[in-house]
Amino acid sequence: MSTYNVFARNFSKATENKIHSDEIAQKYGFKGALVPGVAVYGHLTYPLVERFGEDWLSHSLHNVRLLKPAYHQDELFIELTEDESGSQVNCRNGEGVLLAELHSTSPEDLPEPQSSSVFGGATKDPARVEMTWQSVQPMQPFTEWHVQITDDGNRTYTEQIADPLTLYRHVAHPHWLLSIANQALTHEYIMPAWLHVGSEVRNRQLVRVGDTLAVKAVPLEKWRRKGHEFVRLYLAYFRDDVLTTEVHHTAIFKVAD
Repeated sequence: MSTYNVFARNFSKATENKIHSDEIAQKYGFKGALVPGVAVYGHLTYPLVERFGEDWLSHSLHNVRLLKPAYHQDELFIELTEDESGSQVNCRNGEGVLLAELHSTSPEDLPEPQSSSVFGGATKDPARVEMTWQSVQPMQPFTEWHVQITDDGNRTYTEQIADPLTLYRHVAHPHWLLSIANQALTHEYIMPAWLHVGSEVRNRQLVRVGDTLAVKAVPLEKWRRKGHEFVRLYLAYFRDDVLTTEVHHTAIFKVAD
């Protein structure tokens, strides 16, 4: 087992999602502003990339679950263990509370990609509307958009989580790649307070600094549980028509009062 420790940072205080502000987070019962889930995910990837390098970034299947919030300046302890089932990475705070976990495998053959038919429906009007139960329509794809992985942008995402690995001078950081899933939602909806709770990521091709990705996204389903309203979004990133990354992204878009 290897352990990595880092201090969490809430770099999203000024964003539209007010769950990253003390006032609104406390309204929902949290002790303060939440650190973004994609940042916690970025921390979880550190020991895997340190161990496996570009191989993991170009060919892996992993699931991350965000169980408890991380707060600004929490010391996070990231633990990697390996066995015959794959690699397990756990994130705990200084009190030993399990905040998040990631399980990763690198099978010789990844699962077949999601059928392109999921993008075949009538596209949602690109105008941003408030995200409500009525406005979320499963199987209604979003307008395709493009992201260029710039050197400055990649450096920002790397520095936000204090990742010291030097390969990110030329390779896209997974923190940025998963942040694209959040951005797909906020491009389409006004979302005053929401929570990222988990993702499945399939890395199929290495994404490098300088690449431009075409991003396709579609809500697959929505559901209610314990007063929360959830959405599961499917995203596919393409570089020159080659599928590089798939994400199944789950969020609470309406937090229970």
